[in-house]
Amino acid sequence: MEFVLSDLCQQVLAARGAERPVYIRGGGTKCFYGAGMDPDPLPATAILDMSGYTGIVNYQPSELVMTARAGTLLADVEAALDEQNQMLAFEPPRFGPSSTIGGCIASGLSGPRRMAAGNVRDFVLGAKLLDSSGEVLSFGGEVMKNVAGYDISRLLAGSMGIFGALIEVSVKVVPKPFQEASFVLEVSESQALKLFGVWRGLPIPITATAWIGEPGQIGLLHVRVSGSEPAVHSAALRVGGAAMTDAQAFWNSLRDQTHGFFQQRPLWRLAVPPQTPALDLGPTLIEWNGGLRWVTNVTSAAQLRDDIARQGGHATLYRYDTKAADLPVFHPLEPGLKSINRRLKQELDPTGVFNPKRLFPDF
Repeated sequence: MEFVLSDLCQQVLAARGAERPVYIRGGGTKCFYGAGMDPDPLPATAILDMSGYTGIVNYQPSELVMTARAGTLLADVEAALDEQNQMLAFEPPRFGPSSTIGGCIASGLSGPRRMAAGNVRDFVLGAKLLDSSGEVLSFGGEVMKNVAGYDISRLLAGSMGIFGALIEVSVKVVPKPFQEASFVLEVSESQALKLFGVWRGLPIPITATAWIGEPGQIGLLHVRVSGSEPAVHSAALRVGGAAMTDAQAFWNSLRDQTHGFFQQRPLWRLAVPPQTPALDLGPTLIEWNGGLRWVTNVTSAAQLRDDIARQGGHATLYRYDTKAADLPVFHPLEPGLKSINRRLKQELDPTGVFNPKRLFPDF
């Protein structure tokens, strides 16, 4: 793999010398996300293709740690973990068979289990980054106690490649639960939100929730519980509802966003405090015990973002067919946070080579 890495370094140096940007791509399954990276109009010289830099570098099941190169297929990572009855705790989405571990970390997207396990950055132990000078920088390590540079490696999760090309990552993995069961209840949105509040205060091992419906109408609330057999049995009695017969297929459709709800455009992703009341924005999908809302019926993006900000959350224009040129995809950052990101960008990528405007409209 050294020759592949050397070629990547040379591509970055050539781009810097020519004062042209490069757009990082692994499996190409997340081109839709962010300010857009439609592959069609981009010349080959503008693409930094990470798909050839593959392989699991180190996997220690007993230590619950895996290190893999960025181009390694997410399916291969999860297959190796599955052999040891382990998994990625944050249940990352697969947007296709070519999804990579590098794209998984760089996008920072988590699946249904995030509500119980935590998000992507919580499990990043270390990372290697190719900077705009063609140098490989190392941050963090392979154990939780090794905190040198640890915050930087975690910051790369969700950075969309604007600081450099993620070439290797070390992540903490977890054992699979002994048992899981899923149930479905017929309730309204307000009833679902009340149940979420009750469940948050109880020792119930809920690892995924999803309510799908419309304001003022009865919808379907799906609940997954995971743990030991006694814990799952006890949780089932408290949750109630009917057992789901197609549970795995349903949760996979949420994880991979193949469920019909995700085909609507535009699709807004609202991260809010779980106790946020019903938003009355038309057809809604609520995940993470109320902490994640998907909506499509938005008449004013500015008003939506103001309303969500007052609730303590943020709104992302997640998928769209067309949008106003001046409408940011991501919720504008507070000045202090934006300043930190700008300084870090200046430190790691002073010439602005990597993924310009992918995360922020002005750098």
